[in-house]
Amino acid sequence: MEKARTFGLRRGGPEPGATRAGQPLRPVTLPNLIGYARLGLLAAFLAIALSSDDGRVPIATAFFTVAAGADYLDGLLARLTGQYSRLGALMDPLIDRLVVVCGVIVAWKFELLPRWALAVLIARELAMVVLVAGGLRLGLDLHINWIGRLAVWPTMGAFGAALFGWEGLDEVLLYVGLAGSIAASAQYVRDAVRELRARSGRPQPG
Repeated sequence: MEKARTFGLRRGGPEPGATRAGQPLRPVTLPNLIGYARLGLLAAFLAIALSSDDGRVPIATAFFTVAAGADYLDGLLARLTGQYSRLGALMDPLIDRLVVVCGVIVAWKFELLPRWALAVLIARELAMVVLVAGGLRLGLDLHINWIGRLAVWPTMGAFGAALFGWEGLDEVLLYVGLAGSIAASAQYVRDAVRELRARSGRPQPG
């Protein structure tokens, strides 16, 4: 059971204390170094892909794939080393958002995926930025829910499939990820409302 938790196969229980609001940021940890590397890879991906003819440059695609896949690596390192941090808790979902945004930018420019779906996806990401920023200002502890954890993988996979030229699969993954992302956002809003109601002493809806 402990191994399952370490490798991210089992979740639950309280969040590590070092990740909670009000704790020190602790910017220099192994998981955070992975996060910084992901940011660098995304910058390189955009620079190379946007200067190409069709966005499908092998080295740029490799950078995007590693930046997306390293989302699992930083969490694994945190669990293996115990190097949890408030900055990591804030940075990890932000970088996941940036992976999606970078994928949208390239896919939109070269029409690798349906633009209407990309528009809905980017609107959802912007709404999440507003929600998280508002939650932080109110001192809310908004944690990534399971729907959001699962939805990010098909969403990232959609852009990877588009960059590799796997037509058909890319759109299926995009629609699955989009549906999951919207459902996750609804749960974030519900959790935020419940916490605000609890603070004000108002009764919770059944």
